Amino acid sequence: MGTGILATALPPDLDALRPLAAAVWLLAGLMLVALAFTWRHRRFDPEIAPFLGAPPMALLTVGTGTLLYGQDLIGLRAAVAVDAALWLAGTLLGLASLIGVPWFMLTRHRPGLHEASGLWLMPVVPPMVAATSGAYLVPHAGSLGRALLVACYALFGLSLLAVVPIVVVLVRRIRVHGPGAASTVPTLVIVLGPLGQSVTAVNQLARSAPELAGFGLWYGVPVWTAAMAWLLVAAFFLLRTVRRGGLPYALTWWSFTFPVGTCVTGASALAVQLGSELFGWAALGLYGLLAGAWVTVALRTVPLVAPQVRELAIRPGRSPDHAGSPGAAGPSRDRVPAREVLVLAVAWDRRERQAA
Repeated sequence: MGTGILATALPPDLDALRPLAAAVWLLAGLMLVALAFTWRHRRFDPEIAPFLGAPPMALLTVGTGTLLYGQDLIGLRAAVAVDAALWLAGTLLGLASLIGVPWFMLTRHRPGLHEASGLWLMPVVPPMVAATSGAYLVPHAGSLGRALLVACYALFGLSLLAVVPIVVVLVRRIRVHGPGAASTVPTLVIVLGPLGQSVTAVNQLARSAPELAGFGLWYGVPVWTAAMAWLLVAAFFLLRTVRRGGLPYALTWWSFTFPVGTCVTGASALAVQLGSELFGWAALGLYGLLAGAWVTVALRTVPLVAPQVRELAIRPGRSPDHAGSPGAAGPSRDRVPAREVLVLAVAWDRRERQAA
């Protein structure tokens, strides 16, 4: 989803970069396919439950990109069909994550206040992303358009109700315990996700419901402003962490991509609704920040992911004799056990908290 937002958030003023954005969308699609093929080999870890919100957001982001860019390759009708299928799958998975992950954390994992982080927002944001993605589908839904519009507003409200208490808990955690270990400080940026995405959703939906355009503006301007204020707060804690001991690379750095991208789309939507050059320039500036963050994080992630991809060659259930055969990379005892990327992130977090 961090890669897909780089394509779908392209501001209208940068339309000359559309071919490059389409290439990024294709890359995101290929990554999504790879994820689908490898997901069955992943083992569930209770501490990475919040990350279960990422797959539905990835489906929805790639689906929107299909509608925006795929019609140039496969035609509008096929692009709408693919987007509709991905939207339905992403929405259902998103609702499951919104309901299932918080229930699991409250009844089984039961984390304390000191464990609260921006990661807790990930499983409850997908319905908000579904509301935005659905807004692009409404004009192509025919007789189902009105029902889809109502469903998108319902998804917006449902996600917003789940987001608010988590943000309150996160603010309290910062006041009582501070921002947390260095590896988790980047997750503060995730708060931008529901803020920017909600602004995008209500203003995109207003294009199909002009009678609600006023609500989009009254809601969007103050919430987007609040997002910029939170961006300054997150930047303060990030800079303080760097000064005190550095900001070691962790996969939580991907928090710098998708949430910032939602602020880009929110600013672009407000620029269109208001006819404001100020929001247009804000979208351009934030998109530059998004592109720089994506390049930086991608370059740091590739060396970590490459060994994980190679390790997938040894499937679960292979016998040690087979793993140590001449055709294999080496004896199983000499191999590092296959570790999932998200589990590595959790391990880093544990180590940082113990050090603190």
